[in-house]
Amino acid sequence: MSPNSANNDHRNFHYLQPDYKRPVFDIPARYKEDILKKLRSLYGKECSDFCAQETERIMKVYYAHKTPQMIEWEKSFDPAHRFTEKDVILITYGDLIRSEGEKPLQTMKELATKYLEGVFNTIHILPFFPYSSDRGFAVMDFEEVDPRLGNWDDILELKSEFKLMFDGVFNHVSSKSKWFQEFLNQNPEYIDFFTVFSTKSEISPDYLKIIVRPRTSELLSSFYTLNGKRLVWTTFSPDQIDLNYHNPHVLLKMIEILLTYVRRGADIIRMDAVTYLWEELGTSCVHLSQTHTIIKLFRTILNAVAPHVALITETNVPHTDNIRYFGNGYDEAQMVYNFALPPLVLHAFQNENAERLTEWAATLKPFSEQATFFNFLDSHDGIGVMAVKGILSAEEIEMMALRVLEHGGYISYKADGDGKVSPYEFNITWFSAINNEDAEEPVEIQVKRYIASRATALVLMGVPGIYLHGLLGSKNDAELVIEEGQTRSINRKNLNKLELFKSLYNPESTTYQVTSHLIRLIQIRSNQCAFHPNASQRVLHVSPSIFSVLRTATHNQETILSLINVTHKTFHLKLNVETHNLNGKSWHDLIEDETYQVRNRMLNLTLSPYQILWLKNTT
Repeated sequence: MSPNSANNDHRNFHYLQPDYKRPVFDIPARYKEDILKKLRSLYGKECSDFCAQETERIMKVYYAHKTPQMIEWEKSFDPAHRFTEKDVILITYGDLIRSEGEKPLQTMKELATKYLEGVFNTIHILPFFPYSSDRGFAVMDFEEVDPRLGNWDDILELKSEFKLMFDGVFNHVSSKSKWFQEFLNQNPEYIDFFTVFSTKSEISPDYLKIIVRPRTSELLSSFYTLNGKRLVWTTFSPDQIDLNYHNPHVLLKMIEILLTYVRRGADIIRMDAVTYLWEELGTSCVHLSQTHTIIKLFRTILNAVAPHVALITETNVPHTDNIRYFGNGYDEAQMVYNFALPPLVLHAFQNENAERLTEWAATLKPFSEQATFFNFLDSHDGIGVMAVKGILSAEEIEMMALRVLEHGGYISYKADGDGKVSPYEFNITWFSAINNEDAEEPVEIQVKRYIASRATALVLMGVPGIYLHGLLGSKNDAELVIEEGQTRSINRKNLNKLELFKSLYNPESTTYQVTSHLIRLIQIRSNQCAFHPNASQRVLHVSPSIFSVLRTATHNQETILSLINVTHKTFHLKLNVETHNLNGKSWHDLIEDETYQVRNRMLNLTLSPYQILWLKNTT
């Protein structure tokens, strides 16, 4: 079995207890030097020497948990094929599907193994730790599974069939966490774990104005400690207390947790809200060099002791800033969330015009054979719009927002750092964003429009990911928004297992129609090496009505021409194969199983409303 295979068991094997009878891991000199260099840039020489020694100790402890089979397996691991065309990631909460008397993680495994095995090979379980708010993103204990979901054994059960993505919520902790409670108790060990002020006047108004945040709430939240009232830095909410990475002990603790996640089965670590990791008064407090250094440090550590594990950065920011988290393509994140994709696809289908999507997609270039995009359209949060600032005008974003409101969604705003606010994300399900539930049109056309929109994330270079509600074609849940008082709840409805399974096997249901179409597309995609993340990509400008991408496998020149009609009209397309540099006289559609011949240098095609063509060169 290939070392890059999704279910290679050697990768799952860690001892529950470290084996210290074996020789201690000898960290290669290049990694030791790199770790020390990065720590010195963060903390200076005197402190970094201690930090480097402690980091090496943590790495050696982790390595002692690895089985000989795993160590041997990693020797043949090829980072250039870490991700392939077979990689598709399902995003879900651990308790999104529920059944009375069952642990939610076990229910999730039942759905995944019965219905999704062979379709998705990776599951991103959104934070499954004990939490106090924000549906898991206010973590109380980084090292335990929320008992309401299950336990670590249930995580390993999922691991037996799928690769797993864990969340590294390393920017902040819950105000109910032990760490913060010890700070309130003024335990000396935790005094400097957080960024603390005695009064607001310690931060000048000029400094406050330039700090960029994804919220409009107060930056500083007040708490009473053993020694009186203190103000602490809270980027997201008063229940989410930012960690102070100026304190090296915070970083060391997170390195330990990072490797704990690897030991517990993580193949990918999602760096949540990593944009805001390092705080420095007098700056915008986003994208700081220290933040990039910490991500690169994590990458070096993983390269040394767990090379099969990848980092993915979740940074809902302008596209040019977002792609900086690739580093040089070899030294930072292996994947970044392609945040510009969802709003640009939404814009294309709202306006039935793919020009902006086409222009942007044509600029996408590979960073290296080890780094690629994570292509998604919807998430547990919604549709972020920060990434298209500078790509779409403020007026175009505002028009999209108005359409979202018309479709029953909500708009979340953020502080811009100049005293003003602007749209940060659209809170709406993808199905409701693409389709107006009040429109008098057949369900069939709504499903076709929906599938066409989702196909964009399947054809672009990168690894596609689909949120469970996106896979099911879920509609807005306005009742849950009212019940929880949280606009993001519109896309977080918990599902009853029996009702869901019934829908999945009922051809009359929208759930069945959406899911069966998406599954079929994914299965076709997974068998085509032209959709490998490293396969070359060329975006064609053929018509404002069509989004078109040509993908070519590097090793055998297998070519697939993808065409997506973004309009409700039938479109007749005449492609000059010489003008577009398309080689071959015969093209076979993998979706409808039809063959098209080139005649007089022209490929004549007719695309029905929202039709998708995946044309493979057969000559």
